[in-house]
Amino acid sequence: MSRTITRTIMRTWMIILLIVAVTSGCGSKAQFSEDKINVLTSFYPLYDLARKIGGDHVQVINMIPAGVDPHDWSPKSQDLVNLTKGQLFVYNGAGFDDWWVEDMLASINSGKKPHVVKASEGLTLISVSDTDSVEEESSTDDHDHEHDHSSDGHAIGDGHDHDHGDYDPHTWLSLLNAITMAGNIKDGLIAVDPDNRADYEANYEKLRSELMQLHEQFAQMVERGARREFVTSHRAFAYLARDYGLTQLSVMGLSTEAEPTSQAIKEISDFIRDHGVRYLLLEELASPKLAETLARDLGIGILTLNPIEGLTKEQEASGEDYLSLMRHNLASLELALQE
Repeated sequence: MSRTITRTIMRTWMIILLIVAVTSGCGSKAQFSEDKINVLTSFYPLYDLARKIGGDHVQVINMIPAGVDPHDWSPKSQDLVNLTKGQLFVYNGAGFDDWWVEDMLASINSGKKPHVVKASEGLTLISVSDTDSVEEESSTDDHDHEHDHSSDGHAIGDGHDHDHGDYDPHTWLSLLNAITMAGNIKDGLIAVDPDNRADYEANYEKLRSELMQLHEQFAQMVERGARREFVTSHRAFAYLARDYGLTQLSVMGLSTEAEPTSQAIKEISDFIRDHGVRYLLLEELASPKLAETLARDLGIGILTLNPIEGLTKEQEASGEDYLSLMRHNLASLELALQE
């Protein structure tokens, strides 16, 4: 099915959902505020950045519930209605959530659309082709992918990622990117609430300082490490790898649903044995059974490297946030990069 036909079907579906939601009279479960700026975000990292910058002036509503993998989520009719009630809407872009955001916004009457911020605006994106190195057995591509262990990443899995488009969408896993994304959110808040500009700018500067401090800790950790490669279940960390001159190798590709070939499994197994890799880094929210089996068969340990696409309910209850989860990632990588 062509992309044009798919988008037409998606847009029609969005319009139908909006009509159903309005005519059914269903009440919103989201908690909107009468005296604050209501900000809706497409997934967790943006929610956390927005609430830190907005402070007491905002009510931030994350569209994806805790414990839900964004790859498994799609908007419901009530999400369309909620979007018309907000003053600001923040989404990631870069192929992560565009597939539903663009069609959702197109289905809303112009008078009810919130101010929209694409958080990834202005970032230098990593092309999917720059991280693809191994073709799927079922691939119909006419060209071969060379084995290029670049600092951006090495795909031991699917040779082409239909779900995410032309670019790696995991922009927020670079702390330097997160600073730019936070700046875009700050500018969006100022656009809808200029009276509180000074507070938004002060909150942004505080957050920027925290992000930069953690970035420097990552850089120092990598400098101390003996390795420059790490092996993951999900190829989500190309931006982090780029920041610090690292190479990620992954069992899966950008899509958590991709199935690696037998040749790909052999290649990554050989790499782990030949280079004495001690840990396989697994993500949360998804269920990487293949990666766990691989780690067990190779006799290596398992650590968590969180792509921070959302919080578990336990993490939400314990007060974890983007910065604390990135600190956990720092600790995992420090172990993985040891000799």
